[in-house]
Amino acid sequence: MSLFKQLLIAICLFLVVAFSGSFMVSLESSRTQYVNQLRSHAQDAATALALSLTPNIDDPAMVELLVSSIFDSGYYASIRVVDLATDKTIVERSGIPDNNGVPNWFVKLIGLEPAGGDALVSRGWEQAARVEVVSHPMFALAKLWQSALGSLGWLLLCGAVSVVLGGLLLRRQLKPLDYMVKQSHAIARREFLSLPDLPRTPELRRVVQAMNQMVEKLKALFQEQAERSEKLRTESYQDNLTGLANRRYFEMQLNARVSNPEETNSGYLLLLRVKDLAGLNQRLGGQRTDQLLQAVGEQLLRQCEPYPETHNLVTRIRGGEFAVLAPGLMREEALQLAQNLESTLLSLQATGASDVTPVAYIGLAPFNHGDAPQTLLTLADQALAQAEAQGDSSWVCLDHSAAASVGDDHHAWHRLLDQALTQQRFELYFQPVVASQDTQLVLHYKVLSRLQDEDGHTIPAGRFLPWLERFGWSARLDRLMLEQVLKQMANHSHNLALNLSAATLQDPQALNRIYDLLRQHSNLGPRLTLEIGEEQLPEQQVLEQMTKRLRELGFSLSLQRFGGRFSMIGNLARLGLAYLKIDGSYIRAIDQESDKRLFIEAIQRAAHSIDLPLIAERVETEGELKVIREMGIFGVQGQLFGEPAPWKLH
Repeated sequence: MSLFKQLLIAICLFLVVAFSGSFMVSLESSRTQYVNQLRSHAQDAATALALSLTPNIDDPAMVELLVSSIFDSGYYASIRVVDLATDKTIVERSGIPDNNGVPNWFVKLIGLEPAGGDALVSRGWEQAARVEVVSHPMFALAKLWQSALGSLGWLLLCGAVSVVLGGLLLRRQLKPLDYMVKQSHAIARREFLSLPDLPRTPELRRVVQAMNQMVEKLKALFQEQAERSEKLRTESYQDNLTGLANRRYFEMQLNARVSNPEETNSGYLLLLRVKDLAGLNQRLGGQRTDQLLQAVGEQLLRQCEPYPETHNLVTRIRGGEFAVLAPGLMREEALQLAQNLESTLLSLQATGASDVTPVAYIGLAPFNHGDAPQTLLTLADQALAQAEAQGDSSWVCLDHSAAASVGDDHHAWHRLLDQALTQQRFELYFQPVVASQDTQLVLHYKVLSRLQDEDGHTIPAGRFLPWLERFGWSARLDRLMLEQVLKQMANHSHNLALNLSAATLQDPQALNRIYDLLRQHSNLGPRLTLEIGEEQLPEQQVLEQMTKRLRELGFSLSLQRFGGRFSMIGNLARLGLAYLKIDGSYIRAIDQESDKRLFIEAIQRAAHSIDLPLIAERVETEGELKVIREMGIFGVQGQLFGEPAPWKLH
């Protein structure tokens, strides 16, 4: 029973006890008073009747008339006139008066007995008769009953007023306790809430202050862990001069992106080299040369903004060399990017923004899934060498070794994807996500998509997702996948995780359609988690509204490919995410690269402080699994535990 109900019951019991005690004290006081009144009433009636009978004692008719008139005028049990000489009753009247609505149980409870009185009737100097009068207590009982009803009514009124006022007062006084419950639930969701207005009650004030202090301590501890991890990431993967990613991060992402068919398995690698950097250092000095490199880095970031695939993939690999890894970039877009960079750098030189800005050469090389990273770098270096050798242009883009196939044709892809979406030719593939300490324990299955072309061949997501984004159909695929997943979940009891694209997150109408679907299947909420990529995160306010809406519908949200934007983990702590999936690029060869292990350990400490489970993506070797187990990461996902496959009897 809640404290609120207990206090209300205590108030009611107190009022009942107070009423009962007051009534009993009043009853005992009134009992003696009423007995004396009844005795006096009987004695007065006997005396008055005796005086009236004195001149008429020898007239029987008059005696009876006088007795009847007295008996009928009051509450009497009996009136009797007795002849003293013969001890015979001359006249007697008796009866029971009306109870006036007094219940019998009340009469028995009070136990008020009748009281009597007597007087002598004289005949001259002789005593002729005796008058005996017994008063009935019904009059006193009626008064006591009316008093009891009045007291009960007053008690009920006071009780009702006390319950209302007490309830309002208790709600106000106990409101901090409700907020502390919200605080504890928020901590479980990795949120940190403090109660700004302290209650006036000293006891509750101390409790709230202690709770706020604990929340602030946890918040500070988490923030400290997040800052430490971000500092470690910056030192390990960020270039100090330009603020871009460094060569280590570039190589890590290159190995991960080129070998992952589930994302984008084709694109372009752009290399940019500032001409004669050593000579510039000698002629202009280190400070102005550094300013030049910073300006080049800023231009690279600005020109790559229209291509979200290049997010966090603009790097400075050494000295005056920069690289942009652009998965999903088409040839026309790659050529346009190179032309824009060329004109931007030339305009900087022409406008005198930096009188030391030299000519920069650009080389572009395409890649596909399965290409060796070193081969791709060699190809990009060849393109860069050709750009430096030619004089009419400062950039060169090498073609694919084979002629362009139908798979790269815009119209063919448009027709194929439109038909596939209309005819629902996308298939669900599932990859297990297991516990790191017990790989036989499946935490959930990650849902992936495959496309059936006209010949019945299966196309991995990495090939058709870039085209869906260009056609603006990503939200259509999300809705189709969700419909298929919800339908498929009715046939089993396993947990699933499904990714949502950035197009759905940025389109309120598409997001509302997703909410409507989820609302119709709210019973599946505990078994379905929606995932979004770190690079797809919307603004914080939009993200908080989304997580709140999903929580109301019974579903949860998680983040995948996490690691490149670790500084935002402080904001993510308030969202109550189900888990975080660490980007596979930080997991690859973690048993051989100590810097990756240090970074993941920092993430693990920060996440552990807010009870946020971590799952490592793309675990492919026993050595990687061993390190992950040692660090205490909750779950793992990768080819080591199962390839994506159609649903069978899992």
